[in-house]
Amino acid sequence: MLRDLADWIADRRTSPSPIRPPRSAQLPEVTTTGIGINATWAALRDALLPTAFPTDHPRYLAFVGGSPTPAAVIADAALSAASIYGGSELEAGDVVAAERVAIQWLCDTVGYPDTAHGVFVSGGSLANLSALVTARHGRVAPDGRAPASSSPVVRPMPRWAQPPPSWAAGSSRVGSPDHPLRGSDLAAALADVDPRDVVAVVASAGATNTGAIDCLADIADVCAQHGVWLHVDAAYGGAALLSPGRRADFDGIDRANSVTIDPHKWLFTPFDCAAVLYQDPLVARAAHRQRAGYLDAVNDADVDNPADYAAHLSRRARGLPVWASLVANGTDAYVEAVECCLATAEYAAKQIESSPHLELANDPHLSVVLFRRRGWSAEQYARWSERARSRGMALVTPTTFADETVLRLCFVNPLTTTADVDLVLESLECDAPTT
Repeated sequence: MLRDLADWIADRRTSPSPIRPPRSAQLPEVTTTGIGINATWAALRDALLPTAFPTDHPRYLAFVGGSPTPAAVIADAALSAASIYGGSELEAGDVVAAERVAIQWLCDTVGYPDTAHGVFVSGGSLANLSALVTARHGRVAPDGRAPASSSPVVRPMPRWAQPPPSWAAGSSRVGSPDHPLRGSDLAAALADVDPRDVVAVVASAGATNTGAIDCLADIADVCAQHGVWLHVDAAYGGAALLSPGRRADFDGIDRANSVTIDPHKWLFTPFDCAAVLYQDPLVARAAHRQRAGYLDAVNDADVDNPADYAAHLSRRARGLPVWASLVANGTDAYVEAVECCLATAEYAAKQIESSPHLELANDPHLSVVLFRRRGWSAEQYARWSERARSRGMALVTPTTFADETVLRLCFVNPLTTTADVDLVLESLECDAPTT
């Protein structure tokens, strides 16, 4: 099994295997006696897994994939084999210390002070939720006390699950989803509301669909003026902080109260691994720490447990693969890998600009390139995308930008070459726009 896995990782980095169509093989049934581990592994290896389009395929260019390093893959596999619970230092030992090193590296990358802290969670959604729960707690009880609830709690439960206090709740979108948010847009929106009714402002540092970065410095100024918590969702784009040439695009991110960055997106870590970072981790700990008799052994006041900083208790030690990869490869390799993805995106944009059949849909941001095939309808984009996937050539999917169907390329794999780009674009140029 280990040899198969090692060969699999190596092959995808040299000559990716064709993708088989789903449900192309008969899966073994669940029976009372079972078929044994060898036959089960054969079914996994030969029937199930080959039907997936792996995110580290060099032409996986849809969504925001991920290309984990071999060191990260090894650490991730070791976590399962070692059967580690990552919620407390009592149980996970120095695995928690290794995760802290990885969190500190991310905090340093953002520009946070040494006192900042955070935790690895399953994905950007949970990271964002945890940050907003912390913001709510800080708004209602800035002195660290538990927020009041409008109904009694009859069993131990995390504070984020308790009924909310009696103040306005809801959300609103400011500005356009297709363009960066400006400080003036936010100021106009906040002028009409009571700041006490605002839990947080969420800005984007690398929008998933476009790669655009909001005007973070101006937004931070407005939030400071109104005393509002600023959370920055940098789940995808935060990796570009490592690029010296792109750092200025993120000016102001270090002033955010909390930040989300997903290592499983553009920092070469297996799914699932996201991080939520706090400039003041004490507020997060007050918001999320759970109390119950069965937790007395891990709730010592001086113990720093990963379970205390997000909306979770049970957790995988997701930061260990990040740490292992950093130790194995060094931080310079991360900078080079991010720069490589940015360069490939720039190459793709130039090739599209020079093509008679293709054109850019907007000015590219970070490693996302939106473009159109002249004369195609939404149905034609969808058919081409399905053919490309089913043939194992590439995973490129349509998206919507400015109410128009376009194609989207997202480069987060440093092993994607200019030849891969050429292959995808040539298939579009040669594919006649028939109905």
